[in-house]
Amino acid sequence: MHLSRRGLLRAGLATTAAAALGSTAAGCAVPRGSTGRTMTLWYWSGGLSEKVVADAERRFTDVSLRPVQIGGYYRSKLMTTMTGQAYIPDIAGLRGEDMASYLPNADQFVDLRTLGAEKFKDQYLPWKWDAGTAPDGSLIGFPIDAGPVGQFYRADTFEAAGLPTDPAEVSARTSTWEAYFATGETLQRKIKGAYWVVDIIAVYNYAIGQGTRRFVDENRHFIGDGEHVRRAWDLALEARRRGLVSPMLSGTPDAIAATEKGLLPDQLGASWVGGDLKLNLPKTKGTWRVAQMPGGPANDGGSFLSITQACREREQAFEIITWLLGADNQTRGFVDAGLFPSTPASYRQKAMLDPDPFFGGQRTVDVFGPAAEKIPVAYNSPYDVALGQPIRDELTRVSQAGKDPKRAWKDAMKTCRRIADHLGVSV
Repeated sequence: MHLSRRGLLRAGLATTAAAALGSTAAGCAVPRGSTGRTMTLWYWSGGLSEKVVADAERRFTDVSLRPVQIGGYYRSKLMTTMTGQAYIPDIAGLRGEDMASYLPNADQFVDLRTLGAEKFKDQYLPWKWDAGTAPDGSLIGFPIDAGPVGQFYRADTFEAAGLPTDPAEVSARTSTWEAYFATGETLQRKIKGAYWVVDIIAVYNYAIGQGTRRFVDENRHFIGDGEHVRRAWDLALEARRRGLVSPMLSGTPDAIAATEKGLLPDQLGASWVGGDLKLNLPKTKGTWRVAQMPGGPANDGGSFLSITQACREREQAFEIITWLLGADNQTRGFVDAGLFPSTPASYRQKAMLDPDPFFGGQRTVDVFGPAAEKIPVAYNSPYDVALGQPIRDELTRVSQAGKDPKRAWKDAMKTCRRIADHLGVSV
């Protein structure tokens, strides 16, 4: 379950991304009312360590840094502001899952190579650095977190079910999806009222993320009907067929209460879910552990900072970004908000290696570090979100409304083909 700062993120289609940004003039206008001395930073709750941001306000006195947390549909608000050419932020966060939508319009952002970004490249995970790079080679996104996924579980509930509780043993027992589901069946037989899978969409999303193909390939061809997507679909439905899926909706009060009671004792999620658990379930401190992701590493989220063309003081903005996202401050971001660093040097720092009391003294970097370095690299198309959403929508209808899975798949493909035709994607 994602108790999560990203709940609104996946709702709706992203078909407007390229069009909205494409209508913005190549050189964005300076925000009305800006004197050039005030520098605005847009991000979202949990997107950066608030302590680090506060330190940046005190540290950089040549400008007045004004951090603004944007709620709701962040991407839409940023695009609307840029299209209107007024009150555009100088520095803007870009969510990792939205990045492909921004890359075709890279000229709306400053190419960070022109400010000396290349000298920092070796300090960041290669796949993460490349994810912020546009097809023309310009770098528009400077890496924040990496978003590796793990298996969060309640050691006390596992012990009550007669299951191993040590992270290494749990990782070995649930190393494949089949083994993961079988372990869930064992737990549900032993713990009355418990459910193993909170949301089958998570199973589907992470199974997709474990591969190197998504929904549209480099030749602008729809591949969402391929075996890699069908396998992820079937895995999600297998969890439902085996009775492992909770009837509760992720993030609702009922689900949070059940999690606190140990009745939703296993949750797949990115490292930042740890921060959500700490915030939402403080009474469960010490009962949680983290094991490796069944089926192999995957990514969920992981974001970037950019400089918009509206920024007057670009060198100063870049200095702020590189300070915010240096290894030391990325370590603080993990400690404060569960944002797993994209800087491997952070993984050796004391704060990362200290036992975490919330996770029973476990060093969770031992799980997330290797996973972050082995994230499968896939081509991310600007059209992936739009052409992936109908499949998720139909899977939700199967899970929550009991729709026939065969009919749901056919309907998903029909919708995808219609959207692909509208977007100029070949099928």
